[in-house]
Amino acid sequence: MFLRACFLNGALLASLLLSAKTIPVKNQQELTVANTLAKPGDVVLLKNGEWNNVSLNLSCRGTKEMPITFKAETAGKVIITGYSTLSIGGNYIVVDGFYFTNGYSGKESVITFRNNSDKIANNCRVTNTIIDDFNNVKRLDENYWISFYGKNNRLDHCSFYNKKNIGVLLAIILDDDRSRENFHVIDHNYFGVRIPLASNGGEIIRIGVSEHCQFNSNTQIIDNYFEHCDGETEIISIKSCKNVVRNNLFKECQGGVVLRHGNFNTVENNIFWGNNKVGSGGVRIINKGQWVANNLFYKCRGEGFRSPMSIMNGIPNSPANRYLEVSEAVIINNSFYECAPISFCEGSDAERSIPPHDVTFLNNLFYNTKDSLLYNAYDNISGINFMGNIVSNTINQKLNEGFIKDAVYIQHSGILPLPKASASIKFPMLDSIIALSKTRLTIPISSKQGLSDSTQLQKIINNATTKCGAIWARIKMPAKKTITANCKTATEVIAQLIANLNNKIIIQLTGNTYHFKSSLSINNDVVITSTKKQMISFDVADSTAPYLIQLKAGNALILKHVQINLGLSANQTFIITDSSGNSNHCNFSMINCSINNCKGTFFSASLSNVSDSIVINNCNFKNGSGDIFTFMNEHDKKGYYNVEKLKITHCTFIDGKGQILAMLRSGKDESTMGPTLVFSNNTIQHSSTKNKMPLIYLYGIQKTLIEKNKFTDCNEGNTLIQYEDLVRATHILKTNSFSKSGAVHTDKFVVSEPK
Repeated sequence: MFLRACFLNGALLASLLLSAKTIPVKNQQELTVANTLAKPGDVVLLKNGEWNNVSLNLSCRGTKEMPITFKAETAGKVIITGYSTLSIGGNYIVVDGFYFTNGYSGKESVITFRNNSDKIANNCRVTNTIIDDFNNVKRLDENYWISFYGKNNRLDHCSFYNKKNIGVLLAIILDDDRSRENFHVIDHNYFGVRIPLASNGGEIIRIGVSEHCQFNSNTQIIDNYFEHCDGETEIISIKSCKNVVRNNLFKECQGGVVLRHGNFNTVENNIFWGNNKVGSGGVRIINKGQWVANNLFYKCRGEGFRSPMSIMNGIPNSPANRYLEVSEAVIINNSFYECAPISFCEGSDAERSIPPHDVTFLNNLFYNTKDSLLYNAYDNISGINFMGNIVSNTINQKLNEGFIKDAVYIQHSGILPLPKASASIKFPMLDSIIALSKTRLTIPISSKQGLSDSTQLQKIINNATTKCGAIWARIKMPAKKTITANCKTATEVIAQLIANLNNKIIIQLTGNTYHFKSSLSINNDVVITSTKKQMISFDVADSTAPYLIQLKAGNALILKHVQINLGLSANQTFIITDSSGNSNHCNFSMINCSINNCKGTFFSASLSNVSDSIVINNCNFKNGSGDIFTFMNEHDKKGYYNVEKLKITHCTFIDGKGQILAMLRSGKDESTMGPTLVFSNNTIQHSSTKNKMPLIYLYGIQKTLIEKNKFTDCNEGNTLIQYEDLVRATHILKTNSFSKSGAVHTDKFVVSEPK
């Protein structure tokens, strides 16, 4: 009977397969009809071409043996552009080979596992698909790229590049029972290049939210490749229970896996390949029952919340959206190679006052030849049970019992070296840990320290570099041409900028005066330079124009070897960044320039605009009556800011009557690294401010270095430099000289060294 039943089922399946159809469609209307008519086993074939401004809604029902597939005629040649979305709200649907680019999806997700009629997806799959730079125009117009609802859905072999607007790239939604205990699988994907967002909301993956943190999600994030994911502190933010992060490669990412809310999550057998990148992190642990096992942390140099590993302090009677104390965690068999110090009781303050307890920290291995500290402990660590952890004997720190200094050697096998402890040092495992590990881990725990399987390590790297992402393509941006143009007049400058919108352009100033009829917009990558030794005048005929030059988002402006006289300009600001709130960032540099007689602000960052870097080197500012650099427009107390890295070095400021620098990052958000300021080797003479303002004002700036500067006759009787911070920051103030100058007001985060 059994064999007869199997034969009949097989015959039925074969019959159904023979009756399955291929349905070609060439537009949204035909696809809608095909979705209605499609039967299990059918393939709906989307014709190659541009699908512009489309809303693709899928709601058909396949079966496990015979899913309904919506497939590009040629993978990557179905190009979805404009205001477009894809919604999946059926059963056993497969989407294969789409390419989202040159578009946006507004408040909706680009791909949603739920359709407009609130029908959720179950057992559906999106594969071999790319989303590239598919961003809302404005940076603070939030949305997701992928929203998961339902159960047993899969995202695999897809590639994601350049999410720039605020919002998680991929969100697992747990807002009702239909989407909990979901067992979604996210595997073999490439997540690449998310530049610092300069605000919260820059995660790659988030599973749940604080309101749903006590629900099980059971999502599996396995075998993926994360590269240059720098949006914020959290690359993966876990806010639910019983999720697994396994066999992933995190390469040169400024952030880590954060077990933010929820319990009993597992981070196993991942590689955190920091490569000495600033801010490269690992795992941050909060809540109950988290396991972190068999991971390699390689040259991770993050600090604080971005430490290679940080175990947080908790808040008494914490609300769901804050910090529950760490308890019943197991951190076992992890290897750390040349990493920055890890953190215990991270975030300890008057509010976060409960140290971790009932934590097992067992058989971890630390190889380090460059750091004096293995860990920082910010509170009582007696609640952490340290056992069998081996540390390079080059570490000078006096360590807690449970850390043993010994020779640690390196096994060179494959791409990354793997630390190994002496074979003679072996510690017994706890029976309770062994029993639990059989239900939590895929790789057996070892009584030896650190990772024990170099073959598995190599498999993770090989998988990331050869099997992750869309099979059909990796994005290759065409290189821009570089055009050089000699311009004697303002009219010639404007003509060249318009003619070369898609090129990089070097403008050689050959005239003496540039009189623009209206404000100038920089819409491409531009270098302005000159071989002339005398001053060149800039001004705008419209004296009511608020600025002379606007640097539009997504572009870079370099001033090089130019001496500029702004005495004829009546405009409020010389250079202003894009004021539209665009999601693209910009960059600005000045090298070997002189700026004289600036009556207004020289450089002002607009609200909601972000510059990746601003570099000012070997420049002179003289006889200005306005502020020079101002980043003071973000007043919303959400931790937003306007520049990631600002570097002012080897410059001279003489006879100024405004602030040299004012920077603001308001609020208490702790999810970002920036801004970072370097103000070094500058000479400031005979400079003062109006209304008793500080000459340099820094509010909420995360990291600063002010060193080797000479202040003479500057703001005497008033404030020279003022620091203000609401959250932890790192400020170094050293080897500066002050003569007949105002006071320096510091706070507890400023480290001062002898003058």
